[in-house]
Amino acid sequence: MKKVKVLYSIGISLMLLTAACSNKETVKQQDDHEPKQVDPIEKEEPKFEHAYPLTGIETNEEVSSRPFAVMVNNHPQARPQSGLHMADVVYEVLAEGDVTRFLAVFQSEKPEIIGPVRSARDYYIELSKGFDALYVAHGWSPEAQEILNSGKIDNINGMVYDGTLFWRADHNVAPHNSYISFENIVEGAEKQGYSMEDEVTSFSFLAEDEINNIEGATAEHVRVSYSSRDTFAAVYDYNAELGKYERYSGGNQTVDRESNSPVLLDNVLIVEMSHRFIDDYGRRAIDVTSGGKGYLLQKGKSQEVEWQNVEGRIVPFANGSEIGLVPGKTWINIIPTSPGIDGSVSFGN
Repeated sequence: MKKVKVLYSIGISLMLLTAACSNKETVKQQDDHEPKQVDPIEKEEPKFEHAYPLTGIETNEEVSSRPFAVMVNNHPQARPQSGLHMADVVYEVLAEGDVTRFLAVFQSEKPEIIGPVRSARDYYIELSKGFDALYVAHGWSPEAQEILNSGKIDNINGMVYDGTLFWRADHNVAPHNSYISFENIVEGAEKQGYSMEDEVTSFSFLAEDEINNIEGATAEHVRVSYSSRDTFAAVYDYNAELGKYERYSGGNQTVDRESNSPVLLDNVLIVEMSHRFIDDYGRRAIDVTSGGKGYLLQKGKSQEVEWQNVEGRIVPFANGSEIGLVPGKTWINIIPTSPGIDGSVSFGN
């Protein structure tokens, strides 16, 4: 009888021990599935060693490439253009009649295709010199031809390289069908013995806290008129989600022909300059040096400014001090003093 009791006691003990082990295993499994407390890791802001001098965009690439400036056609038959969405700075200025032409300055990005390329004028050359840019055009006015042939400015012209560096596209008719690539620009520079390396003076750019505190009148829809015809007006609509301006002309958004990528702008500078006719063909002389009135559009706001020519570049000032640009791309519209910015620029919703 004692033997039976002992066996019974041992059995009970084994059952209790097994249950205890089972409970410990269950607790262990529960612990394994509970989320572990992890100390938060602070995310480090990316650090960049360089910044592109014409856009202020930071990069880890060494910035040593020389800017190049291309004359781009803005006739309705030339739209949509190629490569404009990659330009760091674009000047929009009247050529003949009420048709504007673009001087597109590139450095931070190099488009595969640029065009249609159009002819040179002396005031575009002066604006290009402000960047020490390699100047690219197809054709010239008599005044521009004299400057370009004098050797005073490095240039590549389609009058010399039509059919070699420049090609004619089959989707347009002349003179709206001349195109060039960055690769061919480099080849042309090598042929001419021009350097494509340069140290470029930077624009002044706003810091983040300054961007957040930009003040001015609301400027979410701005129209810049060069004549009474809508075809040649430039319209800027502020995209609040992107924090950038979209550009339109002739009712269509300005986009890249090949990729359909839109032109998106961080700064739009509208300035007035003295224009006068110099021949029966309607060519103009434009005073790009004396300074004058303007508007600066940034982050959906507009402020009245005075422009000055600083070492060949058109730069906004207020109260005697230079105004910094928002890092990104800049478009500069140059309009005649008559009717001037007050008569040519309208703000709407």
